[in-house]
Amino acid sequence: MRRSICTQYRSKLIAVIVAITLLSLSARAAADGLTDAEHEIQPALEDLYKARAEAFVNQDIQKLKDYYLDEKISRIALEHEHNQIQYLNKWSDKRAIQLTHSQCAIRIIRQRITGDRAVVSLVQSHRIGYMYENRFLPEQFFGVGTRHFITLKKKDGRWKVSREWYLDPLDENPKKISDGPDGLAPSVKAKSSEPPKSQKYNRKRAVEYANKYAGAAWGAGNRHRYNPKYLDYTSKGGDCTNFASQIIGDSEGGGLPARGNWRYFDRSGGTQTWVQTDSFSRFLIGSGYGKLLAKGTYEQITRPSDQYPDSAISSLEPGDLIGYILHNNDTDHFSVVVGFDDYGYPLVNSHTADRYRVPFDLGWDSETRYQLFHIRD
Repeated sequence: MRRSICTQYRSKLIAVIVAITLLSLSARAAADGLTDAEHEIQPALEDLYKARAEAFVNQDIQKLKDYYLDEKISRIALEHEHNQIQYLNKWSDKRAIQLTHSQCAIRIIRQRITGDRAVVSLVQSHRIGYMYENRFLPEQFFGVGTRHFITLKKKDGRWKVSREWYLDPLDENPKKISDGPDGLAPSVKAKSSEPPKSQKYNRKRAVEYANKYAGAAWGAGNRHRYNPKYLDYTSKGGDCTNFASQIIGDSEGGGLPARGNWRYFDRSGGTQTWVQTDSFSRFLIGSGYGKLLAKGTYEQITRPSDQYPDSAISSLEPGDLIGYILHNNDTDHFSVVVGFDDYGYPLVNSHTADRYRVPFDLGWDSETRYQLFHIRD
């Protein structure tokens, strides 16, 4: 709240305080080599991403418009955020879930400012909470992480979004979300998130590895960074399969020994079977390390069948893998099952984009087909 200053003394005092503050800021800027404009970027971006995170719950798109320019490319960026918000809320409706919490933190990697224009790369860690409707269960949380390249333009004293690019885990059509009976897959039974003991494949360590190295996603360990032992294939088509291979094969993870063409070399990186989705999918079955329990749409893998009375998805255990097929019969993505929420819904971790304990079908649509791989113990 602003208060009017009536006396000359108070006016001078305020002037002195302001002058000291400005001098302090200038000295700090000189000390760390940053300009005044560069010091403005961090709070401007924190305000922007805070408003965007809150919009997932309050769906106040009108408020978000204030952060964007009235230009075509900027409007496209805003429409993308609108679509993302619609998708998450529509998915929540279909799963009988109420979004309760949305909060994010950002870390600026680099910034370049030229006049009234700033180009920034940053990492966002986003925490989302939800509760099941008509079920007495505690609030659940999951995290996603994204890497952003954003251009800002200063207009009327404010830095606003000119354009933005990032790999969005929720970039799907809100009108194409799979339906579930009663808003859920009721055959997904609540089970312990503690991985069972095994001989050959260490499920407990596999899950711990997946949680530690889930990258930028909220909740991940290792200071939100990937395992430095491995190359990051994000810019080479995606890091999801590289991460899945690490989870089941690294000695810190599941510990399955390298076999055939499934290998990682310290200097040259992973083989095609290690990093490429289709090759890895075929390897899991051909090597005997994995068993394909089922392949099908959301509706097909969540409904009871003669083979799986509780549904195929209910047969997965922590440490098992899910492949995602988008086009033709090619596997496009891999995630690892790390546990179940308090209702019993399977939760997954992955890279590209980074996910931490995210509901397994969030970010996918009704045309997605799922491959359910059980890793043999």
